[in-house]
Amino acid sequence: MLLAGAQQRVSTVAQDVGLLPVSPDHYAEITRLLMTYSELQDRADFVAVGALFQYGAYVIDGVTEIYRGAHDVATMKQTYDRTYADGTLRTKHVTTNVFIEVDTDTDADGDTARARSYYVVFQQLAGFPLQAIIVGRYHDQLVRVDGSWWFRERYVFTDLVGDMSAHVEDAPMFRRSPLSAQSPPKQ
Repeated sequence: MLLAGAQQRVSTVAQDVGLLPVSPDHYAEITRLLMTYSELQDRADFVAVGALFQYGAYVIDGVTEIYRGAHDVATMKQTYDRTYADGTLRTKHVTTNVFIEVDTDTDADGDTARARSYYVVFQQLAGFPLQAIIVGRYHDQLVRVDGSWWFRERYVFTDLVGDMSAHVEDAPMFRRSPLSAQSPPKQ
């Protein structure tokens, strides 16, 4: 009974702010987009990662640069992420706690949505034991174009950082202010 009451309160609050749970089909399609990002990133297929942002932007909390469109995102990934002899990053990006809502206040057709999730990146190399190297949150704004879901904006929050020395070179996230002056997107 307690769980049912909590679900009703969440549903009422979501309706009050114009957000509703997404249909099962859309939930599956959006989840597939989120997981595809992780798979492509681990494979170091930066052109394909960039293509997921052809209608959007990649924003890192506290970083002034905003990477807009497929080319900018792919170039950023190629510039800062280290690849290895096997052509990968030697990482596994794990995305969990996915929460997806449709924005009914601004889009009666259900072609925009928001998603929040957690991420953990694991990495292992010879001489670099398997470990979590970064943990954070994604706040995504999504758009459906011609029946397919795309990132409109991925806002990346970094909560915990481990040894990133084998993963990135001069990454923008290391030039950010310790306490971001930027406001996250409203979710």
